[in-house]
Amino acid sequence: MPTAPLRSTTPAIDIYVKLAQYPILCDRIRLRMREELFRRGIIAKTEFEQEVKNLAVESQRREGLSTPLYQEDESAWQRRLDTIRDYHTDAYFANNLGSALLEQVIDEVLRNQHTEANKTEISFNPEIAPWALLFQQGEAYDALPPPEKEKVKHHLEEIKVVLIKRLMSDQLPFIAVAKNVFQIQDLRWIYERLIGRGKIGGKASGMMLAWKILQMNAPELGPNLGKYITIPETYFIGSELIYEFIYLNKLERFVNQKYLPDAERQAQYPQIVTACLAGKMPPFLAEQLREVLVRLDGRPFIVRSSSLLEDHLDYSFAGKYASVFCPNQGKPEDNLTNLLNAIRRIYASTFDPNAMIEREKYGVIDYDERMAIMIQPLVGERHGAYFFPTIVGIGLSENPLHLETNTRKGDGCLRLVWGFAGRVTGQQFLHQSCIIALSHPRKRSGEAIESNLLQATQQTVKVVDLETNQFEEVPVHKILGEGYSHLEEVATAVPHAAPEEPAYAITFDRLTKDPKFVKLMRYTLMRLQAVYEKAVELEFTLMIDKTPTGPHYTLYILQCHTTVQ
Repeated sequence: MPTAPLRSTTPAIDIYVKLAQYPILCDRIRLRMREELFRRGIIAKTEFEQEVKNLAVESQRREGLSTPLYQEDESAWQRRLDTIRDYHTDAYFANNLGSALLEQVIDEVLRNQHTEANKTEISFNPEIAPWALLFQQGEAYDALPPPEKEKVKHHLEEIKVVLIKRLMSDQLPFIAVAKNVFQIQDLRWIYERLIGRGKIGGKASGMMLAWKILQMNAPELGPNLGKYITIPETYFIGSELIYEFIYLNKLERFVNQKYLPDAERQAQYPQIVTACLAGKMPPFLAEQLREVLVRLDGRPFIVRSSSLLEDHLDYSFAGKYASVFCPNQGKPEDNLTNLLNAIRRIYASTFDPNAMIEREKYGVIDYDERMAIMIQPLVGERHGAYFFPTIVGIGLSENPLHLETNTRKGDGCLRLVWGFAGRVTGQQFLHQSCIIALSHPRKRSGEAIESNLLQATQQTVKVVDLETNQFEEVPVHKILGEGYSHLEEVATAVPHAAPEEPAYAITFDRLTKDPKFVKLMRYTLMRLQAVYEKAVELEFTLMIDKTPTGPHYTLYILQCHTTVQ
């Protein structure tokens, strides 16, 4: 039997002091130490890792955490695990193998430190490896020249798959696409913006995947679109935090709402919303959100649901859970309160009876739904007292109206709105939007004759009123006029308008005449469909910058999923 670990013995202290002399290489030295422990049968890998977890939980209790599995965010928990794993390694090695073998291990690591990244075998199990080690090894592989990188391609893929499963999704169709798109640095970007444990959710994962697909320099997928494509600055709250919220506020009684008849779910939902809005948040969350608010620097933002079911490759739950706008124009503490209340509302929407009906429809009612959250500044510009984007829309890679409009299905179509839209796939959007077939961009579905142009186009625009700190719907003519900087791109002068009538109507005619814009949208949708191997629906915001050579378009990806058949 191995000697009991983690005793304050002189040999263990000696090893700790010895390794402190190698601050950069100590992680790799300890990896080799554990290899020797496992290879010699002193302890099995799985048993060792279980002991590390048990000891980490014990250390939480000693430090006064009454609910250790919930009161610590992911980064602190991982830091705790890494520290305990180091101490545990030192103790086992000291009590069973000794300092002489340690010297041999150190010499070996020193000799091999410059060629370690070129090895054809990984010296650790990625499935149980700490975050830092996965990123370190993955980035070393990613940085290799092509011939050397090809030799370790299978190991790099394994590390990426492990990171994708931890951060984004364990759904095999998603992983099959994502592992060929993401680089390690992309996954680190997500990790560094993640608050709390768990995944970033389906909506966030779909947005990230679409962005990186469109950033790829891949001639076989069409022109390089990278300089036109981006996403809003984004921060994520992990999907496991909702468990802590439920536990802290004793909301477990609501977890099985999904099994009640719909009438009972509908009747009890207001009570759930009230309980969630009164709920406490974990203390660490407010402190980290203050830092997010500092980075947002007074910009209006949206708090968006991103459950593990939303925008799944095989079905979409987009719009079934809450997303909350925060104007972010008040005092810092008021802005924080609004942000925390937005998160509470999104957690409450997890129990929304309409979402339950959708889950029953797709046969996933038994799935343990976990709600992650995205925080994103609103994309737009200030115009006087108002803030709003130039254009919001969706793109469909296959045009569902191709038969009635006699256009090509495979070239896709767009639905565009000026300003914000509550949900661009909702009925209000369909009523207000301008529909453009990308195969025939000058030919619109339901084109109105000139005399009815004002009645047939968008009548109001949703904006942030920066004076009232509220979102408002205002008449189009209140903003649309000669003083609006993008008038030509979004509007058409109305011929023979009466003096009391608006002089312009929202038509986006200038865009439909610009081959640069039409090609950008067509190539964007074609590339996404080619990689997904399914028709896609893309939600986006379009910003337009005027340059001496003409307008420059920037497409902000908001979400993307395959079209539900």
